[in-house]
Amino acid sequence: MKMRRTAIVTGSSRGIGAAIARRIARSGYDVVITYVREREKAEAVRAEVEKEGAKSIAVKCDLRSPEEIENLVKKAFGAFGRIDALVNNAGYSSHFSLTELSMEEWERSIKVNLTAAFYLSKLVAPFMVERKWGRIVNVSSLRAMTGSPHGPHYAAAKAGIIGLTRSLALILGPHNITVNAVVPGYTWTDMTRSYLEEKGEEIYGKIPLRRAAQPEEVAALVNFLLSDEASYITGQAINVNGGIYMG
Repeated sequence: MKMRRTAIVTGSSRGIGAAIARRIARSGYDVVITYVREREKAEAVRAEVEKEGAKSIAVKCDLRSPEEIENLVKKAFGAFGRIDALVNNAGYSSHFSLTELSMEEWERSIKVNLTAAFYLSKLVAPFMVERKWGRIVNVSSLRAMTGSPHGPHYAAAKAGIIGLTRSLALILGPHNITVNAVVPGYTWTDMTRSYLEEKGEEIYGKIPLRRAAQPEEVAALVNFLLSDEASYITGQAINVNGGIYMG
């Protein structure tokens, strides 16, 4: 029997992260779910993952804290004895103009959206190097490509994710570890629902497919990139945006 692999999926108590956790469980991964405050939602996702025949744990982790990130990795390895894949999905977004944006808000965005992905990748890479196999997928954003007049801190952090992805691909490629970025556009989640309900008609007019993505459509790409079939894809930033940005 083929041994199940283990993946950490950050920010997986809801939205895209929850969809990723469910999808990769169906493909043979045991899943470490992370959350900050919404324990009940995380436990609900864990139960859904286990219905797919996978093992799962939910770990509270504030990604601004190096100590909590270290604890997450320790708990993941302690529970499963291996870490084969990492999905840096968790994100933080807020809306401020340049003159309104505080240093505190800038630093929070960089810590959650970029620094956490770097530190988690650094901590899990040795497990992958030892096995001579690994997958890292970083979730970026359309704003990394287009910029954002109301979120320069978010756009900068998510653009940094793409630079980090390409650097890690160069570093880890010789160890049979692939590193890619998924770049979603407008996607239906709890966080975007009210905005899309208000602005949807205007936004969809700019999207060739005339709609927003479902979280499962983003999860499908992540699932592929974590698979053996994606063994020769690395260092890429792949758009999932309905054609609103082509580059």
